[in-house]
Amino acid sequence: MGLRVTLIQGGGAGFDQVPAVQRIVSAAGVDIDWEEHLAGLPSLERGGKDLPEELLRSVRSTGLALKTKLLSPPGPPHGNPNVRFRRELGLYASVRPLKNLRGLPAHFQDVDFLVIRELTEDLYTAVEHEIVPGVVQSIKVVTEAACLRFFRFAFQWAQAARRKMVHCVHKANILKLADGLFLETFRATAREFPELQTREIIVDNCCMQMVLRPQQFDVLVMGNLYGDLVSDLGAGIVGGISATAGINIGEGVRVYECFHGGTREAIGVDRANPLPLLLPAIDLLESVGQAEPARRILAAVEHVLMEGRVRTVDLGGRASTTEMANAIIAALA
Repeated sequence: MGLRVTLIQGGGAGFDQVPAVQRIVSAAGVDIDWEEHLAGLPSLERGGKDLPEELLRSVRSTGLALKTKLLSPPGPPHGNPNVRFRRELGLYASVRPLKNLRGLPAHFQDVDFLVIRELTEDLYTAVEHEIVPGVVQSIKVVTEAACLRFFRFAFQWAQAARRKMVHCVHKANILKLADGLFLETFRATAREFPELQTREIIVDNCCMQMVLRPQQFDVLVMGNLYGDLVSDLGAGIVGGISATAGINIGEGVRVYECFHGGTREAIGVDRANPLPLLLPAIDLLESVGQAEPARRILAAVEHVLMEGRVRTVDLGGRASTTEMANAIIAALA
């Protein structure tokens, strides 16, 4: 049986990114049976649910998914479908590789570290209530069981990736119980992995150090809210949306995700940058033993960026999505 991957189309920029990425992967010689599903706004517009059951069944069956950002309908809040997608599939950790692409301008060079984020708890449980009019309380949830699962995964991933140093990012100096439990669980888990060095860093100092000397970091592990903020800060350090990708992990499930995307009204038809979806596709290929095609695609991307003639508008050029994909395909060695 060939490689089966669930492809999740969330609308907007994704309508142009998906065919571009499929063409590039095919041109690199990888044959994938894509099980395509709509989610988010485009599914609602066709009378379906924003998270159709058949989509969730497909992801559980294939164990692999490539996902664009899920757009939400305008108007009153409907709840973030991207967050609910993670909950429905039990995705508990996100790995964000932050590394420079050759040819992509960035504030820093020689950056190569991982942000690993817990996905199930923290303020993202959205446990909120109004105590009295004008006073709202939001509850930060941290459990030892979820922390243990997360840290064991994070240390195992760091070990497999041949990383050497793991920093735990926290605010235990203020949140002595919630972040204190998170930090104590980190310390206990670290004793199971003596070959990895560990450090602890307060989240505000972490942000300052990232914009001073990001090259000092190897792996950063943290809770849900800090991970959301720090991973986007890291993306800005290495060149923005073109240098970002994410791998969301559940039991028997891996979702390779594009975190950025907008409507076609804002971006234009065939004007989307394909790289935010192509980079997670490259990570997916590497994970299933297709390291050589993944290497060739990445080399082709960097060749096009360094040459500088074909770039989408957000990269300072005038090329369409199709033209950018064509240039990458032509550069495949």
